[in-house]
Amino acid sequence: MANDRLREALLRNGLSLDHVARATGVDPKTVERWITRGRIPYPRHRNAIASMVRETEHYLWPDAVAADRKAEIAESEVVKVYPHRNNIPADLWDRLLSDATEHIEVLSLAALFLVERPMFAKELRAKAENGAKVRLLFGDPAGREASRRSEEEQLGKGTVAARIRNALAFVRPLVDVPNIEIRLHKTTLYNSVFRFDDEMIVNTHVYGFPGAHAPALHLRRLSAGDLFETYSESLETVWASAKRTTF
Repeated sequence: MANDRLREALLRNGLSLDHVARATGVDPKTVERWITRGRIPYPRHRNAIASMVRETEHYLWPDAVAADRKAEIAESEVVKVYPHRNNIPADLWDRLLSDATEHIEVLSLAALFLVERPMFAKELRAKAENGAKVRLLFGDPAGREASRRSEEEQLGKGTVAARIRNALAFVRPLVDVPNIEIRLHKTTLYNSVFRFDDEMIVNTHVYGFPGAHAPALHLRRLSAGDLFETYSESLETVWASAKRTTF
């Protein structure tokens, strides 16, 4: 079976069979078989190609790594586990945002703790003006999911919806900034995801607890791993079904 993901990634990056052959030290016919017949390259070749097309090995060759090895790699993708999100040091959030140059993505209900930071909106604007792609996903304040979360976290009626509206007020000045998109979702959120290039904070949601008191994972993407990729794909799924904000 042809490897359409590899084919598309090479085309998107303007790479020919000869380009890949020279970079990996193999014959162009071998590269062609990787694409047309779905042959799986050796690990050193997979790593080189993944770097060239800026994709993970897991995305390009989902079946290349054995299950037990995937589990080992997933452990290596976990930088640190925090028992509560509010245990994450403020300087880590600062560093993640400061270092990001390509992708900044937020999937949450309100993420008010983040968007209300004094320089957050200005930093997002500056990042976008320098070419970073910024995507912000907030819960729909009018949706049933927001009111249900207020009940589940034992908060006052309408509390989560009010937080979302407050968060939207902070990011409203960014709505027409090129490279920044803001959408509203109506999903039952199992995790909040905060991506900064190849690093990510995943805030799990625990029934009956506010997000600040639930555990959080600090992940760093590895080419052959699929833990980071799993949460990234989840964000993509929510993004596809979300609607653009109309302030």
